[in-house]
Amino acid sequence: MMNERLSAFLKVLNPTDNATGGGTASAVAGAMAAALVGMVARLSLGKKGMQPDDFYSKIDSEAQKLTEQLLNGSHTDSKAFEQVQAAFKLPKETDEQKVKRKNAIEEAMIQAALVPLQNAKACRLVLDLRQELEKCFNANAASDLECAAHLAKAGLLGCLANVAINLANIKDEKVVQSFIKETEWLRASIQSS
Repeated sequence: MMNERLSAFLKVLNPTDNATGGGTASAVAGAMAAALVGMVARLSLGKKGMQPDDFYSKIDSEAQKLTEQLLNGSHTDSKAFEQVQAAFKLPKETDEQKVKRKNAIEEAMIQAALVPLQNAKACRLVLDLRQELEKCFNANAASDLECAAHLAKAGLLGCLANVAINLANIKDEKVVQSFIKETEWLRASIQSS
């Protein structure tokens, strides 16, 4: 699994890859943010005047889970885009093929919007953890915690941009409205971070 996640990350860095884009990159940014939050929590363990170690251990554990989730999400985002490409390549010679292609495109586009939405929610959780840690942490790691905030916000906004771009191709209006409701809440939540 690590090779798959690393593959998605390397594809983002490849200047000649036109298939792996902002959704994957945004999930990677969120994963880096979560890793930084975990690091700051670990650097705060056992320090004088800090919270009990359990406080930092819990944050570190949750941050590590979010790092894994977002790394997996970066790979899933890349795969979702591949499914969209595959759906558009389906034959459309007969009426039956056209219906099959149309349904496959709709299903792929919903998945291509769902994946970055899930990644955006994970980025939001990273921001929540960071906020919790901000109350009391090792001040020597202040810049790391600030970088975590910037990366998590960039990841969240990038994921939301990818949801929005995919909604334009989804025909089911109920599905679209459901996505819009969730993305609006996530976008508004950034103001409190």
